[in-house]
Parts: sequence; structure tokens; C-alpha cells
Amino acid sequence: MAVNAKKIAVYVLVVFILYVIITDPAKAADYVQIGFEGISDAAKAIGEFMSWIAGGAK
Repeated sequence: MAVNAKKIAVYVLVVFILYVIITDPAKAADYVQIGFEGISDAAKAIGEFMSWIAGGAK
């Protein structure tokens, strides 16, 4: 039962993404840009944390 719910959730998510892309491509591009900025910020924070740890955590 949980597998079916997961498949349905993925299907609904894919349909929603396609709907947003088709109806408003500019907004979809903004969403993608926001996502990549978030990933970039997270990677930068992890890099700074690892540098802090490698530097003796001072």
C-alpha cells in the first residue's frame, strides 16, 4: 500500500511540474534558479564548515 502511495505522489509531482513549465515557463525558470541557488549556498556552507574543521575548529 505504501509503495502505491509513493508512486501516486511521484506521479502527481511530475504532473504538477509539467503543468507549471507549460503554463508559465518564466516562473518555472525562476523556481529552477532558486533551487540551484539553494544548492550552491548549501555547498558553500559545507565547504566553509569543513575548512573550519580542518583549521582546528578555532
